Amino acid sequence: MKKTLISASVASVLTLASFGALADGPSFYGRLDLAVTNTDNGATLQGGTNGAKVGESGTYFENNFSHIGVKGSESLTNNIDVIYQMEFQVENTSSKGDVFKARNTFLGLKSQAGTVLVGRNDTVFKQAEGGVDIFGNTNADIDRLVGGQTRSADGIWYYSPKIADLVTLNATYLMEDNQTDKAGNPIDEDQYALSATIGDKKLKAQNYYVAAAYNTIGGIDAYRGVAQVKLGDFKIGGLFQNTESQTTDQEGNTYFVNVAYNLNGVNLKAEYGKDEAGFGKYYSNISDVDGSDVNVQSITVGADYKISKSTMVYGHYAMYEGDHKVGTAKVDLADDNVFTVGVRYNF
Repeated sequence: MKKTLISASVASVLTLASFGALADGPSFYGRLDLAVTNTDNGATLQGGTNGAKVGESGTYFENNFSHIGVKGSESLTNNIDVIYQMEFQVENTSSKGDVFKARNTFLGLKSQAGTVLVGRNDTVFKQAEGGVDIFGNTNADIDRLVGGQTRSADGIWYYSPKIADLVTLNATYLMEDNQTDKAGNPIDEDQYALSATIGDKKLKAQNYYVAAAYNTIGGIDAYRGVAQVKLGDFKIGGLFQNTESQTTDQEGNTYFVNVAYNLNGVNLKAEYGKDEAGFGKYYSNISDVDGSDVNVQSITVGADYKISKSTMVYGHYAMYEGDHKVGTAKVDLADDNVFTVGVRYNF
């Protein structure tokens, strides 16, 4: 009996050790990101902000995409790993909306030939931004001016291995029969996105990042170019995008330039953006009617500081202004001045 128990115990330990050697995870992770924001017009606040209305000024608590998730991998063979992730946005800091919302959730395979994912994920067009969105996941995110920042479901993603230790080729394809428009009608056009990236988006392995991407997802045809470089304590970046509606004559360019400087651990940031397309959240929210000759400008300045490895405090001021044509008349858009301070905790 003792020999049987000892044998079973040894077998159990060997099984666990073997699984540990083959698997990475599952690991639990998350983020709490809360901010206090004062706005003149409410046009750029996060969508789940309770009590906020476009056209009204006020001071609000904002939940900047707090989330929880689990991810991991396991070796199937010597050359193939299964990888997985389930991530959910948490809205229990607000009295509005569902507690949980879907974020990137997928199942995939990773091999020497590349990585394939199936499920819900940011399109490779959105991912092509790399680290250039220096105010990302706040009310000054680049999606306030630019379209195509899409998280899509019912899709397939492919990421090539680094070719010549330099270039990565990527693709997103949405399953045709799963796709419908807002009215529930099937979408006839293929929906896909392609990208090519060079360098390191974290600016660690290389001190530069360059990307080019094309998109037909979400009712728009768009292409973008992104570049960012690290020079000592400076990070300098820019994005250019042309966007065209698939159903109307709406079309135009959007671009951003920004700089970040690390001053004794304080990350100082400034960004200028200009939008002539009208697909961003600011124009969509602030404009009661669809106009032409859109001209929107934004200036954002801010800073962030890591108190510890897991905790960061941040603040920024963002200004939005612009005009468009309604018929033949030039009409000014309502300005928005936004002040935000917040805390981000990762675990």
